[in-house]
Amino acid sequence: MANSSLSRASRATVHPALIGPADTLNALCNKAFAHHRAARFADAITLYERVLSLRPNLFEIHNNLGHALAALGRPEAATVAFRRAVELKPDYPEALCNWGLALAELERRDEAEAKYLQAIKVNRDFAGAYNNLGMLLKESGRLTEARRAFEQAIRLAPRRVSYYDNLAAVRPFVAGDPYLTALEALAEYAATLSIEDQIHLHFALAKAHEHLGRPESAFRHLLDGNRLKRQQVLYDEAATLGRLDRLRELIGRDFIRTHEGGGEASAVPVFIVGMTRSGTTLIEQILASHPQIFGAGELALFDQAAGSIRNLLPNAPVFPDMMLEMSAEHFRSLGRLYLDGIVKRAPSALRVTDKMTVNFHFVGLIHLALPNAKIIHAVRDPADTCVSCFATHFTKGQEHTYDLAELGRYYRHYRALMAHWHDVLPPGRIMDVHYEDLVGDLESTARRMVSRCGLAWDARCLDFHRTERPIRTASATQVRQPLYRDSVGRWRKYESFLAPLFAELEAKLAD
Repeated sequence: MANSSLSRASRATVHPALIGPADTLNALCNKAFAHHRAARFADAITLYERVLSLRPNLFEIHNNLGHALAALGRPEAATVAFRRAVELKPDYPEALCNWGLALAELERRDEAEAKYLQAIKVNRDFAGAYNNLGMLLKESGRLTEARRAFEQAIRLAPRRVSYYDNLAAVRPFVAGDPYLTALEALAEYAATLSIEDQIHLHFALAKAHEHLGRPESAFRHLLDGNRLKRQQVLYDEAATLGRLDRLRELIGRDFIRTHEGGGEASAVPVFIVGMTRSGTTLIEQILASHPQIFGAGELALFDQAAGSIRNLLPNAPVFPDMMLEMSAEHFRSLGRLYLDGIVKRAPSALRVTDKMTVNFHFVGLIHLALPNAKIIHAVRDPADTCVSCFATHFTKGQEHTYDLAELGRYYRHYRALMAHWHDVLPPGRIMDVHYEDLVGDLESTARRMVSRCGLAWDARCLDFHRTERPIRTASATQVRQPLYRDSVGRWRKYESFLAPLFAELEAKLAD
């Protein structure tokens, strides 16, 4: 899924605190730091709060507390901690930068930019602040400014490989490029780099070599980068694919017919679902160029709303089995909860898009909870989709994308589930939009999408690349450009490497 949290840019800075001679405080701090470094953030938070109850003016501890809160997906609480750290020490660039990251997570982008610039003003050599600023500018479509920020980050920290990877996303490397030369020099000493930097190195060089017309070299870097990344992620394939199979087993035509007819009647939501890298960002950008449609990006809102409903069901199993215990009022309440959340983002919009791709799991539940919501399914050639996934270093999630065979199996189960939804839901309930159709005949396909949303056509949808809005996915740069065909059939350049993928794509699911 596309992109979030503190890990997507430079790391937030965690500092040991100098707290004086009090042994108890020292012991608490040391234990908190140990939990923090081991990513046991909840335990670290508990101890940081105990330390602050004893010594409330330790600015380093407020900063560390904010970082731990942000790591647990609590950016609002994190901003409070970072604000307090800066109040106690106004010239604290690390806390300012961390505060900016938390504000960006809350879509308070102007405030986030101001914090990055303030951190840079305090410390002109703060490479991480320039990098974070570049990420924010890239997402906002200010690509020239983003390039300059990344280049400054590289000048200040020329061995930080992730900065080259970020630069490669906003301006392609060319033959003789000094940044490519520097990157290839770093590759000579790859074994001395951290695993994280080695991963960034391979993904950055893959981008560069593909652009330079060196597909074999590019894919070998992808194989190396994905192999290293796969070793770093935890992926329970059996559980993941089992959930997809359970949905097909549990939610059939009879279940849908028994429970449909209620739900929240609003037609405001437009769900854009499908595999990552299948064209969902392009679809949303086209629709968001319509003056009556607000593009909300990737929202975890439906999953969160479903979790809230589960909390109302005593001893209910997890999704999807929880649906067996839901009443008509539960489905309606779920729809209302979700609707309240998206309307807050754009109160005057007639339609609001949500392109959280993995909502394809929830299509049956969406139909029952929001019967008038539109469901648009992004479809792209399976090999092109999977190669694009394999070529992307995701900031979080997407653990199934770092091994070609695992990626093929996941795609096969996704495809089976979407075929199931088409089969059990009313005819035409889901609109398939093929990436190849968008590229081949933009206006006709865009008109169909706008019509499906129940709105009159607006020609601004054809100039989608001019629409200014934040985009926080791997396609943020591509959709700022006019439509191009280069991505159609991309897999053919790498065909000789793709046997493990094709073996899985062509296999049959067990009954």
